[in-house]
Amino acid sequence: MPTPRVLSALRFYRHHRYQSSHSYSLSTALDKFDFDAFHTCLSETRQETKPHLDTYNRFQCNPYSQFIRGQGNSPSSLALRNIYSVNSSRNVVSCSISRNSSHLFFSRGLITRAKKIKTIDVVDDHGQRAVTTALWCNFLVFSLKFGVWFVSSSHVMLAEVVHSVADFANQALLAYGLSSSRRAPDAIHPYGYSKERFVWSLISAVGIFCLGCGATIVHGVQNLWTSEQPANIGYAALVIGGSFIIEGISLVVAIQAVRKGAAAEGMTVRDYIWRGHDPTAVAVMTEDGAAVTGLAIAAASLVAVNATGNPIYDPIGSIIVGNLLGMVAIFLIQRNRHALIGRAIDDHDMDRVLQFLKNDPVVDSIYDCKSEVIGPGFFRFKAEIDFNGVVLVQNYLERAGREVWAKQFREASEDKDDAALLKLMSIYGEEVVTALGSEVDRLEKEIQEIVPGIRHVDIEAHNPIGPSP
Repeated sequence: MPTPRVLSALRFYRHHRYQSSHSYSLSTALDKFDFDAFHTCLSETRQETKPHLDTYNRFQCNPYSQFIRGQGNSPSSLALRNIYSVNSSRNVVSCSISRNSSHLFFSRGLITRAKKIKTIDVVDDHGQRAVTTALWCNFLVFSLKFGVWFVSSSHVMLAEVVHSVADFANQALLAYGLSSSRRAPDAIHPYGYSKERFVWSLISAVGIFCLGCGATIVHGVQNLWTSEQPANIGYAALVIGGSFIIEGISLVVAIQAVRKGAAAEGMTVRDYIWRGHDPTAVAVMTEDGAAVTGLAIAAASLVAVNATGNPIYDPIGSIIVGNLLGMVAIFLIQRNRHALIGRAIDDHDMDRVLQFLKNDPVVDSIYDCKSEVIGPGFFRFKAEIDFNGVVLVQNYLERAGREVWAKQFREASEDKDDAALLKLMSIYGEEVVTALGSEVDRLEKEIQEIVPGIRHVDIEAHNPIGPSP
């Protein structure tokens, strides 16, 4: 037979557990001391209990381990922690927990399967539109250039064909990166997949450097001394003009996307190109700009060949286009490299957050403030705070009632019962710790209101005695 304290703890669990259709059966089983029936009924409610384990949803880890370490905050975790504390020998409760933990809690082992992929809302419609437009335009331009090169055998047109292939592949990779970056966070990637767009953009930039720049320059150098007069220059000029118009339309869409992105982040267009949080629209704009410039170079090369009769201008134009692609690729590689390494948020936003914390009465000092861009418009902020204990306690007493606590302490002191006084002090200490958690939650919420892009806030209590690690 379990001790009265264990029974009380079990009733505490019954009282605080989330309501379900089996609550009456659970109550009846506990009142009749029928623990087998209690376990059976509890197993039947596992499907109703799982969605309500807010500890798992918040921390995405095993709530059972949270309960053991004393960190769980949900009513079910608090109740089980009470059971654990009143029965250290585990002669009854440990059996109960072990029999039902597989039903009550999610278990995370060494190999964890990701949740079913869902999508998250990302405000990047301008970037998506720019990528989609560039994808179709590059496919159309590639078809035109390939046809002209097949007829004319021009070296500079072959360079432009390779350029269009690289552009099309790059836009396809960017489109895939945009799609995959919208996946919702899961147990394996708790901060989401937003950086995946940077990965694919980096891969595409490397492809531009190797395929677009390298192959084009090598082909041009090889034909410097073996160049021949291109045939059907008229067709080449016609297609270059059509491609110029198509690429120009895509470039205009990309420039509009960059302007919208800069306005959304409160930056100038120039600053956004170099330091904006989303390099997708910038990548499309630079590639389309290189495409338009490359077409102008190709046209100039063909005009020079036609005017002078010297075919060497054709491979020279190919080499110039290759160098242009190389510069674009290096810029995009550096851009995505910084995004993947991890960058701090803008100084303006960081100053706003720090100023708010410094002006809050409950904050004495701030240490080890860090921030990181985890995606386009998504940030993470971390700080260690030395809390003002006096203000913290005064705020709690104002909410809970000073006279209520004063009366309880007076009564415990008058009884001269040390055990009762120590118990009351323990309860009061637990309430103060809970009040500290409430203050942390308040600070986190207000920080997210100041800078809405901050999705994750980690505030830790700083130890004023020892140095911050």
